[in-house]
Amino acid sequence: MRKQAAKRQSEILDVLRSSETPMTAYQVLEELQGNEPGIAPPTVYRALAALTDQGRAHRLESLKAFVPCRCDHNDSLPILAICEDCGSVEEHDGGSIMPRLAALIKPSAFHPKRHIVEIHGHCRDCVA
Repeated sequence: MRKQAAKRQSEILDVLRSSETPMTAYQVLEELQGNEPGIAPPTVYRALAALTDQGRAHRLESLKAFVPCRCDHNDSLPILAICEDCGSVEEHDGGSIMPRLAALIKPSAFHPKRHIVEIHGHCRDCVA
């Protein structure tokens, strides 16, 4: 990886970590434009794609937004609990259910590329 790409990914990961809620690519772009007005959307999209490929960030498909990975789950299953009220995302390690999921899809000979489970609901702070 080029040094510039690694630096860009680190900057974007810092932006994601500083946010309490998931961020879209354009929200990340806006944050970076404060210090670097010439940054273009493809630069941010490439860095976000690399971060998700590396498992350092997660793309929330349902929200079209990103969060930093907060767990160490090699060959595991990130389970992301998304609060529909405040937007917080809590990450859990679902490795214990991986064997069951593998058995479930085995008859179809499906080969998953990545594993993520999104659960929408309400966090304890918003339910109280």
